Amino acid sequence: MSHSPNFTLWQRKAADLKLEGRAFISGAYVEALSGERFERINPATGKVLGTVAAGDKADVDLAVKSARKAFESGFWSKMSPSDRGRRLIRFAELVEQHAEELALLETLDMGKPISDSVSVDLPLSITCLRWFGEAVDKVYDEIAPTPGTAVAMMRRAPLGVVAAVVPWNFPLMMACWKIAPILAAGNSVILKPAEQSSYSAIRIAALAVEAGIPEGVFNVVPGKGETAGKALGLHMDVDCIAFTGSTDVGKLFMQYSGQSNLKRVGLECGGKSPNIIFADAPDLQAAAVSAAWGIFYNQGEVCNAGSRVLVEENVREEVVDIIVETGKSMRVGDPLDPATQIGAMVDDRQAARVMEYIASGKAEGARIVSGGHQPSGLPGCFIEPTVFDGVKPQMKIAREEIFGPVLSVLSFSDEDQAISIANDTIYGLAAGMWTRDVNRTFRVSDKLNAGVVWVNCFDHGHISSPFGGFKQSGFGRDKSLHALDKYTDIKTTWINLG
Repeated sequence: MSHSPNFTLWQRKAADLKLEGRAFISGAYVEALSGERFERINPATGKVLGTVAAGDKADVDLAVKSARKAFESGFWSKMSPSDRGRRLIRFAELVEQHAEELALLETLDMGKPISDSVSVDLPLSITCLRWFGEAVDKVYDEIAPTPGTAVAMMRRAPLGVVAAVVPWNFPLMMACWKIAPILAAGNSVILKPAEQSSYSAIRIAALAVEAGIPEGVFNVVPGKGETAGKALGLHMDVDCIAFTGSTDVGKLFMQYSGQSNLKRVGLECGGKSPNIIFADAPDLQAAAVSAAWGIFYNQGEVCNAGSRVLVEENVREEVVDIIVETGKSMRVGDPLDPATQIGAMVDDRQAARVMEYIASGKAEGARIVSGGHQPSGLPGCFIEPTVFDGVKPQMKIAREEIFGPVLSVLSFSDEDQAISIANDTIYGLAAGMWTRDVNRTFRVSDKLNAGVVWVNCFDHGHISSPFGGFKQSGFGRDKSLHALDKYTDIKTTWINLG
């Protein structure tokens, strides 16, 4: 396979990159108290990338003590919102100055194309930090319409110590979706990155301190979910867990909350998002191309990926042909090549899991019309864009979150059947539909059980627009001012004027 001219340049930059794998507690990089580390494997090459501190309960205890001390000092929690905002904006500026380095860390760690890391992940991360920095001093408290003999003031109070446990598919962006509103609200934070992608989270900790965020306010404890993650969930002095990841792990954090101090829990979990293409779509070509990108982007490792495309029967064949053609045109290759559009799966375990789902689809009678293999000539964890047609709603590939580049195409005959199939899932994160009928737009979107419904587009958004799900996709919202609801409590002060 030939490479683009800049491939060698990115390879050279990657070779020169210095990887920091220690935890960050009380404003300094430290080894895990146990001295243990775990290896990180570059999923595109199968070679060891480096090692990362294996934080566990002892390290979590240390980080929580640091975060609590910083919170109680009031230096950050009682700082004026405008001053906190200025430091968050400075944080965003420093991330922007180190954008190329951070993009490389994302690509090397979890296999996404460097073009996506540079043009999508980093800009959206920077925007998030900057937006909450700009917004925090524009959020007003309330006065209740009480009788004239009293004044009741409702103010947002920070929760205290918040743990953010984030996934590996968008390591830095998901971290920023959590830490920006957590910090903006005046909390201290302990960031626990996924063990598959810890490097960018560890790196930005130093930038936070450089931006003026006080020592102890921002801590990073890398480690395994069953050790560091569980310790945070069960900790009696953690006030809130903000989690993005699988529904199964989200349920564990709910259990941990009940077993400990009834800490707040905000969950953004799995999805099996339907993308409904009606025959009256404004542009079938655009709808089909968008449907392909809606599942194959980021190797399908997207919580709201449009993994189920529902197509009206009389246009199904045309739509499937365009999706297949689009998928075949996507370049699968080395993530450091700017021409690559589909990189490597995050690790061999995830690649094997996706291949098991492909085998399941075949065994249950779905017709594979494109892909279905791991491409030859590539040494890492790569999987071709895969399309199944003739999928039935009861099939495993139509019901379970695969988290890979595997699309299930289902057909429907009328609007009611489309809604029924779309809602026949435990998830409710997102949905899309394509139609030129304005009445149908409102009618169907109202009936779809999803936190976000896109019309004549898919996976669009803005930092000012909330993101989160219904049902077993979780609760609470990331992005927008609604994110502050997860990290603050309403404190009422009643003043008797009698």
